[in-house]
Amino acid sequence: MTELGKPLRATETAIPGLVIWDLPVHGDNRGWFKENWQREKMVAAGMPDFGPVQNNVSFNESAGTTRGIHAEPWDKYISVATGRIFCAWVDLRDGPTFGTVVTAEVDPSRAVFVPQGVGNGFQTLEPNTAYTYLVNDHYSPDGVYTSLNPADETIAIDWPIPLDQAELSAKDRAQGPLSEVVPVRPRKILVIGCNGQLGRALRDAYDGLSYVEYVDLPDFDLTSRDFASARSWREYQTIVNAAAYTAVDLAETPDGREAAWAANVAGIANLARVAAAHRLTVVHVSTDYVFDGSATRPYREDDPMTPLGVYGQTKAAGDQIIGTLDRRYILRTSWVIGDGRNFVRTMLSLAERGIDPSVVDDQIGRLTFTSELARAIRHVTETRAPYGTYNVTGSGPATSWADVARRTFELAGHDPSRISGVSTAEYFSTATNPVAPRPLHGVLDLAKIESTGFVPADAGESLADYVRLETRTAVN
Repeated sequence: MTELGKPLRATETAIPGLVIWDLPVHGDNRGWFKENWQREKMVAAGMPDFGPVQNNVSFNESAGTTRGIHAEPWDKYISVATGRIFCAWVDLRDGPTFGTVVTAEVDPSRAVFVPQGVGNGFQTLEPNTAYTYLVNDHYSPDGVYTSLNPADETIAIDWPIPLDQAELSAKDRAQGPLSEVVPVRPRKILVIGCNGQLGRALRDAYDGLSYVEYVDLPDFDLTSRDFASARSWREYQTIVNAAAYTAVDLAETPDGREAAWAANVAGIANLARVAAAHRLTVVHVSTDYVFDGSATRPYREDDPMTPLGVYGQTKAAGDQIIGTLDRRYILRTSWVIGDGRNFVRTMLSLAERGIDPSVVDDQIGRLTFTSELARAIRHVTETRAPYGTYNVTGSGPATSWADVARRTFELAGHDPSRISGVSTAEYFSTATNPVAPRPLHGVLDLAKIESTGFVPADAGESLADYVRLETRTAVN
């Protein structure tokens, strides 16, 4: 009998992502009523906002009707309209929980969220049972549908009605055992811009994961009119965009301005359209250049954007576009250092060549190493942190570029007093080419990313590690 009056409550199971939900059912002398799917309440209580696109009902006339065990390439939300069922789930995803079995009885006061890749089967316990399920993708004749024999001794499911007495399709009886199942791979992650500094760090961060795919510009063109058909997007779960136009000063020239708007705005609009159409998660990297640097405290994620130059304007526009997506992470960073041409490598080269540089001392911020940024990207996506914008930089005290230069010289065994501090205005006073305005204060508040459990590495310690590695590599 259906239990009435239970509060909405989620129960985790031994299969990651498989969650059993108790539903409030209200009854009187006329019968009962329930909200089988209530997006606002359920998402607030922890249900993934999985975006169902199809609602199916399976009517089963006889008790003992058995259907299963199938792992389609979509998420399911299952429940019962009338009757009772015995449910069995087997994790068929590639990973440490492959083969894990969970069973439960489900009546109208219960529902279950079944993530993609988890085999789902059931047996009716009463006549005239109506089984309902919401799914977030449409059936495709080209899809790969993984199945498992419900009688396989390896999984040893204790069906209430023995299968030799149950109604079961010939196709389900003919399915192979668990030993023959090819584990379901996760939907793919696409990293765009894989040969840049951040892209190379992401290659390291995702090393060994077969479901991560890498592409680079110009072969993979975000601005292409055919971008929507560039991939079979239903095979993907996340796009990490590590590509951008970052030539800050060139962006102030006519050609650079056009290129910056194409890459940082038009391309991002293409990306957003595809992500919205296929419910993909997008990770987008932003910059402190969306601010004018006039703040007297660290910038928070919700501070209004006030970019000074073309580069900052295009990045701010891209942020606004990505911000329209429900499933997005905007990671705002500053002073990026990675594998490639960067400020620290330039200082090391000058130190070795006996050059005593002048370095600006009125721009204040924190270094961000690409390894940390890549770690933050994996963190927010894999922990399913709330969607939104997060500041990500190294932690520790804010410094000037001149401070970084002196510390770099010192770590490499050179006299830090060889660095002369100058103002930004003085440094660029003799420039003959266009110079972009810089935000003088680019310190970003890290409280929000820290609230997700991410602990940013100290920027000074990361600098020391980086310089040691660079100098050791140079010696070898």
